[in-house]
Amino acid sequence: MSNKPIFVATHPRACSTAFERVFMTQRDTLKCVHEPFGDAFYYGSERLSSRYEDNLAGREDSGFTQSTYRTILDRFQREASEGKRLLIKDMAYYLFPPEAAPASIAPSVGRVKRGVGTTEAVVNGTTNGTPKAPYPYDTDAEPNNPTVIPRDTLGNFHFTFLIRHPRSSIPSYYRCCVPPLDEVTGFYDFMPSEAGYDELRRLFDYLRSIGQVGPEIAEENLNRRSASNEVDLSNGVHSSNVVTNGIHSSNGVLSNGDHSSNGVSSNGISANCISSNGISSNGISSNGISSLNGVHSSNGFTRGVEVCVIDADNLLDNPAGIVEAFCKSTGIDFTPDMLEWSTEADQQQAEEAFSKWPGFHDDAMNSCDLKPRQHADVNGHKKKKSKSTEDEDTEWIEKYGEKGAKIIRQTVDANIADYEYLKQFAINV
Repeated sequence: MSNKPIFVATHPRACSTAFERVFMTQRDTLKCVHEPFGDAFYYGSERLSSRYEDNLAGREDSGFTQSTYRTILDRFQREASEGKRLLIKDMAYYLFPPEAAPASIAPSVGRVKRGVGTTEAVVNGTTNGTPKAPYPYDTDAEPNNPTVIPRDTLGNFHFTFLIRHPRSSIPSYYRCCVPPLDEVTGFYDFMPSEAGYDELRRLFDYLRSIGQVGPEIAEENLNRRSASNEVDLSNGVHSSNVVTNGIHSSNGVLSNGDHSSNGVSSNGISANCISSNGISSNGISSNGISSLNGVHSSNGFTRGVEVCVIDADNLLDNPAGIVEAFCKSTGIDFTPDMLEWSTEADQQQAEEAFSKWPGFHDDAMNSCDLKPRQHADVNGHKKKKSKSTEDEDTEWIEKYGEKGAKIIRQTVDANIADYEYLKQFAINV
């Protein structure tokens, strides 16, 4: 099983902060990092978003004008040095140029073009001390990579995905961008480009295309595990000749998918975790290449972790079942008390983590647990029918007026196909 930092890639208003709170309870073993890439996406010298482009005061008030994609990656390395596994929850669209614009690598983690045959490394978004202008960057693109992060750096992370139906997420996000809540959030306009489904799907497809995610699917493996006679011994021997992450062993399968002649391995790595590109600590190395658990090769290709997609509706109907399945897929120890956070330490941790995005996380911040919602029984079986399109439109008109309801409906409809594509991979227990 990979021990890389877990990256929960999502879109706005997907119940992702409530999901994150589950893992924030595991302070002894996990270090949660809350939506870090927004600092660079909105405010820093490599900003991709136009939301604050004409609002210098807003960018300065954020405290993140010095943030770049490199400073955020450096933060992960510092956090990992504490010896805990990282769990990063963030918006996939923070890694993409908006409006499906062509991507090139962020200057602070790439190299700036200086003419034929020459390049210059960039540090903290500057070239020769001059602030680097926002996108488009004067950097090279990587073939087929739709993000501004190098492929090798993406390879540091164990990616998972969290989605929610647009009919629920889009009106919730719209509410955060109009009066009266916009005075709290500082997001004064609803931007359909921030819906996030297109970017999440493109990230998902790219990671699958390069073999970093898949081909095994958590949902299928979950069903297979429950029906199999596989025996998992403490020394790593698997006796059922099953396939994990698409790599088969004649005498057993290791938890990280590596082949072994006798099915025995201590995670398939040497004690010092040295790769040809450097030494990795907790799945992160200074050059963006990870060798932890022996799943990363020197040419940058990562054997895929299983596809793990969580649908928020399934999570809300059956929190314990979905969280346990997620834990099995990512190698986290599950305990039922993960679903409760009522101590003073829990609340302090949440306030510190969520304060930089005021108004967006009030429900999650004020919660104390994650229980099945009222229209579901203890096994997550639905008892309440979904609203019709007409009911939704009527509700949105009452709350946001005809113009607002029209914008919401158009944005919902524009993102349903991407949602349904990702949903076919979702865990359902």
